[in-house]
Amino acid sequence: MFIDLHMHEMRNSGDSYLTLEEIVEIAKKKGLDAICITDHDNMDIRSFAKEYSAKTGYPIFVGIDFYSLQGDIIAYGIEDYPRERISAQEFIDFVREQGGVCYSAHPFRNNRRGMEEHLDEVTGLSGIEVLNGSTHREACMKAAEYAKKLDLIPVGASDCHVPEKVGVCATYFPMEIQSETDLVRAFRSGGMKPAYYKDGAYHIVEIDDMDAFPQEEWISSRKNKERG
Repeated sequence: MFIDLHMHEMRNSGDSYLTLEEIVEIAKKKGLDAICITDHDNMDIRSFAKEYSAKTGYPIFVGIDFYSLQGDIIAYGIEDYPRERISAQEFIDFVREQGGVCYSAHPFRNNRRGMEEHLDEVTGLSGIEVLNGSTHREACMKAAEYAKKLDLIPVGASDCHVPEKVGVCATYFPMEIQSETDLVRAFRSGGMKPAYYKDGAYHIVEIDDMDAFPQEEWISSRKNKERG
């Protein structure tokens, strides 16, 4: 399965130009098997996403893109989240206490919202975003180095805020993911790989062969200032 793990919807991410309906339509056309909505510091779309998923028969999972004091962290499998910024370690512990999982989003993007070298200071992350649809190649390569160094799952995601970004990067799952419980379980077992979309199909990138990752052709299509 190919799943886009990091997407922003306009109802609760103020810098997004995408509705959930648009995201699902584009995701289906590109061949994504499921999507994850991860709004900025917010999970209020959960009820609508659940209803729309049931209506369309398309898997829609809801996580959060939390802006910790050390940078953005994506989390799944939680019912609650902090209403104020806390440290990365506090947030990771908060997620794990609820039985959830989390990963570092675009850790080396040049907008100062990634965890950067703070990755060395925390424990409990499950993965690192090594392909991100709004992050330049050099930053992705450095993230991949940290994924290997820290033995964390390398994932890919679009971090989309505009239509042309939906699904430009995604994650390959070697198992069926039909629920958030499945998603959390997958992060605990591993085996996922980052992928990018080109010429009508997804291409898996091996973490030890990141040189195969093409230039950031999707970066130039960025139309708005995306926070993360």
